[in-house]
Amino acid sequence: MSKFGTMVMGPAGAGKTTFCNALIQHLRLNKRSCFYVNLDPAAEDFSYEPDLDIKDLISLDDVMEEMGLGPNGGLIYCFEFLLENLDFLTSALESLSEEYMIIFDLPGQIELYTHIPVVPTLVRHLTRYGSLNISLCAAYLLESTFVIDRAKFFAGTLSAMSAMIMLEIPHVNILSKMDLVKGSVPKRQLKRFLDPDTSLLDDNAGGSQQGGRFTDPASSESVMGGASFDKLNKAVAQLIDDFSMVSFLQLDAQDEDSIGSVLSYIDDAIQYHEAQEPREPNDEIDYGDDTMME
Repeated sequence: MSKFGTMVMGPAGAGKTTFCNALIQHLRLNKRSCFYVNLDPAAEDFSYEPDLDIKDLISLDDVMEEMGLGPNGGLIYCFEFLLENLDFLTSALESLSEEYMIIFDLPGQIELYTHIPVVPTLVRHLTRYGSLNISLCAAYLLESTFVIDRAKFFAGTLSAMSAMIMLEIPHVNILSKMDLVKGSVPKRQLKRFLDPDTSLLDDNAGGSQQGGRFTDPASSESVMGGASFDKLNKAVAQLIDDFSMVSFLQLDAQDEDSIGSVLSYIDDAIQYHEAQEPREPNDEIDYGDDTMME
C-alpha cells in the first residue's frame, strides 16, 4: 500500500512550521487526512500538536546536557540516534492508509541535508529501502526577503539545489513570507527570481566600484563589495544556471489560495490523486490524534 508525504525543510527562520500549520489547516478544511511528524528535537511551541514527535525519542536539551555538545553537534547526534532507532518512525507510520498526507517538519540546520548524509539516509529508509514505501516530496522554503540581497538569494538557491541533489526525491522550492515583500519589490521584478539565472546579477554590475576612493581591503565593505566577491557570486549563479534545476513557487501562508496552489504542486509531484479511490459524500475523514491547541 502506497503512502504519501512531504518533507518541509529550509534554513532557520524560513517559516517551515508556519507552513506546516497552514497546510494542516488547509487539508482539514478540504476534508483530507493528515499526520504531522515533528523531527525538530528543539521545537517546543506548536499550533497543532504533532501526531509523532522526535522529542518522545530524544531531545536536543537532554543531549546537550548529558553529552556536552553544542546545538549543531547535538542536533546531528539526535538524528544519528534516530537512524539507529528507525522503528520509532516505522511503527507509527506503517498503519497509515494512502489517504493520509504525512507532513515531516525538519529543523533549520541545512547541513543535515546539504553537507552530511543524515537526512538522505532517513529519506532512503522512508522511500525505498524501508518497509514504508512513502512517495515523498521535499518542500524547500527560502525566505522571500532574500531577493533584496542578490548574493544571499543565490547562496540560498545553491543550498536548495544541493538538497535536491543529495536527497534524490521530487522537490518543490518555495519563496515563503511573500507578504513581507509586497509593496517593496515590484511584481515584474519578483517574477525574475522564480527562475533564477545570471542576469539577476547584471543589475548590480559596477556595484563593487568604490568611486576611486581608498578603502581598507580587510573591511567588510571591501570584502562583500569587491571584484572577488562579484566573481564568486557570478560563479555560483552560473553553476545554478548550468544545472537548471531550481525554480520557485510563491507562498503567503496567510492566503488560503496560495497554500492550495503549493499543495497542488506537491500532490502532482507525489502523484497523490492518482492513488485515491472515489469517495462517497458521507465518508468520514480521519484527522489523526492531533488537536488544535489553544
